[in-house]
Amino acid sequence: MFKAKLVKGALALALFGSLFSLPMMPAVNAADANCPNGYVGLTFDDGPNPGNTTNLLNALKQSGLRATMFNTGQNAQNYPSLVRDQVSAGMWVGNHSYTHPHMTTLSSSQMSSEITRTQQAIQSATGSAPKLFRPPYGETNATLKSILSQNGLTEVLWNVDSQDWNGASTAQIVAAAGRLQNGDVILMHDQYQATLQAIPQIAQNLKNRGLCSGMISPSTGRAVAPDGGGTTPPVTGTKIEAESMTKSGQYTGNISSPFNGVALYANNDSVKFTHNFTTGTHNFSLRGASNNSNMARVDLKIGGQTKGTFYFGGSSPAVYTLNNVGHGIGNQVVELVVTADNGTWDAYLDYLEIQ
Repeated sequence: MFKAKLVKGALALALFGSLFSLPMMPAVNAADANCPNGYVGLTFDDGPNPGNTTNLLNALKQSGLRATMFNTGQNAQNYPSLVRDQVSAGMWVGNHSYTHPHMTTLSSSQMSSEITRTQQAIQSATGSAPKLFRPPYGETNATLKSILSQNGLTEVLWNVDSQDWNGASTAQIVAAAGRLQNGDVILMHDQYQATLQAIPQIAQNLKNRGLCSGMISPSTGRAVAPDGGGTTPPVTGTKIEAESMTKSGQYTGNISSPFNGVALYANNDSVKFTHNFTTGTHNFSLRGASNNSNMARVDLKIGGQTKGTFYFGGSSPAVYTLNNVGHGIGNQVVELVVTADNGTWDAYLDYLEIQ
């Protein structure tokens, strides 16, 4: 997809965190002597593509580089194995909308659909939903930012535009990457041969300048040392079965299929429980389903405040995770509630896990 040219220095906003703990890729760390001048963020939009993604991943791996891949939902839906390949190759995966529209021309509901369908497609492929969103063409507004916040996504733009979308040659792409300084993010794309051919030279030039490829910091929005690679040990969490929670709402009831759990049938049907939190940030994973192919939406409320939304796009059970959710400490009421009901689906809940 083509990008509209933006003024240099577009904001790179703070991110909630890295998407995955990634195997198979040796990675530098914060103390790496090979990176005395810091880290830069390499990003590739519009994938995955069967004609180029595998070659791109191979080139990045051979050059010792890691990057963030901003995938469109329709491509992730059509080529889920390529999304998994991105993760296995040591890359981070972000949301780039479902159909790559001009987001600011859409209604609020259309924006939400573009975002949530992509979240679902990528989570279905990898088991984890993205935490980063790059708007197509870099076009954004207050409505989009609000919807991103509701979905636990952070908007990511760029500092340097490679212009590969505008017919830039390999030499021009390499020269653009040569402008990167510590913390900067560069925009590139998955599908162009000129970009693929630039990878080895970009890697060599970064090495010559004492720079390394990194991830986007959750606190500063700038490129920093990667997470170190390797597999993160499993986190022991607290699992609460839905049927053991307190039910409220006119139609809330137990179910035995597709699992033993609870169905929320109407607006404001909910289940809740009280949990004691000793720290103020946790991950929340909800296993659930919709009763058909329509998108089921269940909001997470803690202490009466909405903290995020879980989405389930079909009758096959799936786990949807909200990461790094901030909340009060001590005893807090945790509630799972249907707050939007168009009469075409019911939400089925199995369990909530808190980590």
